[in-house]
Amino acid sequence: MASLNFEFVQSADKVGQLPPTDTEVAVVGRSNVGKSSLINALANRRKLAHVSNTPGRTRLLNLFQLLDGNRAALPGNRRAIMDLPGYGYATASKQMRYSWAAMIEDYLLERESLVMVVVLVDGLVGPTSLDKDMLEWLRSHGLPHTVVATKHDKVKSSKRSKRVKDLSAGCQLDPGDIVWVSSAKGTGIDKLRSLVRSWLED
Repeated sequence: MASLNFEFVQSADKVGQLPPTDTEVAVVGRSNVGKSSLINALANRRKLAHVSNTPGRTRLLNLFQLLDGNRAALPGNRRAIMDLPGYGYATASKQMRYSWAAMIEDYLLERESLVMVVVLVDGLVGPTSLDKDMLEWLRSHGLPHTVVATKHDKVKSSKRSKRVKDLSAGCQLDPGDIVWVSSAKGTGIDKLRSLVRSWLED
């Protein structure tokens, strides 16, 4: 499947500072789970979203516009992906962690064009308590969400079957409800591209 053609639009620390969109998919997950790498893989571009070896580098709401061919960005075709700050960055100050959590919560509750929240879970380590808290919070607010397990290539083939079962159980989902991907190897990226396109065009 053809790559999704994205272009960076704007960063903001408050949802009210963002330009309007018609439909929007948000990507959220623990720090260092691979959010930026996944967005780059979906677009088949290495440097669209900044990738760092240091967790916690994404500290703002980062909006990427989906383009069709040579169509310009906002306000024409208003479909977008939002890269949200990672949660659980332990070495950040308590005040900073609180501000990031408040930023994420305000965005998720106030962004009217939000149609899907993609929750990334590290496929190698499984859902952490923070991941489970995020899923519980999304469910309590009735927000549509899909769990994507990253780092498929890091899980040994002999352990993948058990890992799929354990991870899905930890997320309280059926194994078939979770999309497994590897940004490095391209595993599952076409499937996720198709899902993102369907959510944005719905």
